[in-house]
Amino acid sequence: MSRKPVHLKAPGPKGDRQAMWEAIRALHADGQDITVRDVWLVISHDAPKGRVRDYLMGLEKAGYLKRSDAPRVSGTYVHYTLVRDIGVEAPRVRRDGSEPMAGRGREQLWRTLKIIGEFTAAQLADAASTPAVPIAEHTARDYCYFLRDAGYLSVTREASPGVPERYRLMPSRWTGPLAPMIQRTKQLYDPNTGEVVYTRVTQTEGGEP
Repeated sequence: MSRKPVHLKAPGPKGDRQAMWEAIRALHADGQDITVRDVWLVISHDAPKGRVRDYLMGLEKAGYLKRSDAPRVSGTYVHYTLVRDIGVEAPRVRRDGSEPMAGRGREQLWRTLKIIGEFTAAQLADAASTPAVPIAEHTARDYCYFLRDAGYLSVTREASPGVPERYRLMPSRWTGPLAPMIQRTKQLYDPNTGEVVYTRVTQTEGGEP
């Protein structure tokens, strides 16, 4: 198979789902059928074959892939065709074709803050909320604090009694479409660069970090 064109690949490190989706798009662009084995080979065996199978099944049920109508010989792989290509970013689907909601709020916040201009946490939460995934103000506030401390957001108005802090995205810190994630260890991880970009230092009882 030829080298994948740039427009078929997302920048930066990627997880299994993104790698599988890029393999599917590359196979389709080369005019090849899409099977579990072919996708697995393209991603250099980085994911178990069962995970590839589950993802392709989910994509089929969600309408991204269509199963070949040709009679299937026993022992061979199912052949698929890509019928709904939404671009570089991989669809989030479970094996049954449903979309997992975990992480959706964070993604909506990240995409919204790029286009909203200046904002408070409340304004960001309101603009980023959808009927399916409403976002609480405190969730947006915590996310803004991490992005601010990591240098992604500049403060355009300091907080004061009764007046919330106001922010703007630093243009140079838009690293890509994948939302930076707050990890359980109180670190901010940017999947676009594959780096931990900020760690919140907690104070001990004696006042030392």
